Amino acid sequence: MHRWHDRRKAFRSLLEGGTCVHPASVFDPVSMRIARDLGFEVGMLGGSMASLAVLGAPDLIVLTLSELAGLVNRMARASDLPIMVDADHGYGNALNVMRTVEELETAGACGLSIEDTALPTAHGAEGKPRFVTIEEAVGKLRAALEARRDPDLAIVGRTDTCGPLGADEAARRAAAYQNTGVDAIFLVGVKTKADLELITANVELPLIVGGVGPELMDKAYLASKGVRVCLQGHHTFPAALQAIYATMKHLREGGAPADLGGLPSGELKSAATRAEDYERWAKEFL
Repeated sequence: MHRWHDRRKAFRSLLEGGTCVHPASVFDPVSMRIARDLGFEVGMLGGSMASLAVLGAPDLIVLTLSELAGLVNRMARASDLPIMVDADHGYGNALNVMRTVEELETAGACGLSIEDTALPTAHGAEGKPRFVTIEEAVGKLRAALEARRDPDLAIVGRTDTCGPLGADEAARRAAAYQNTGVDAIFLVGVKTKADLELITANVELPLIVGGVGPELMDKAYLASKGVRVCLQGHHTFPAALQAIYATMKHLREGGAPADLGGLPSGELKSAATRAEDYERWAKEFL
């Protein structure tokens, strides 16, 4: 717990502050270090990114809790950048949520969100999102708070209902989740200022938003509405995937290594791997 103290305090200070930031989309130790070196205030590990990084699988909740916790721990060990973790539905019912909080807290998460989507996708859903009842979602969030041992770990209630069910339903859920005592509300799929203002009319907690429309991509406006973190999407892993593909294709088709483009400099590789630290430790301890 003490190992993660300072970074959890930093994330809480961000939530309690008056500005809105864009997080880095992180998915492994190297991306955590790059985000820290570039000055990002927080890294966000999306469930879809975790599934890709660990399994090479789409976001269908086939990743297990232990696999997620292991990834979070490797990322947290590599950098002191605060990490906000998408814990999906908490991997089951309210009791599973308690286990999820225990594992991610131990792994080094600074914040984690529990959402109200009914996951994994049920037979016959045909790709359409389904949601648990407000009562079930509230029970999960109360269980998450009960399981928390470090009071600086931020527990975030998330609702994805704005798009599928409308802003009125998202507003009801946000208000109900606030009443559980969570530390922030995560809104996904809000597209207009009118919808955001309707949802937040009775919400005083800090907000995290994702999947917002172009009309809302204004950090000053978002900050005035209590938004402290605005996710721009998860673009880093897809960019890395494209770079790997292009490199392998070039070499497979007979291209010369010397003709490869987009490779990192020696300085960047050294910084991302913290080579100087390892060299210093080798001299001191070997």
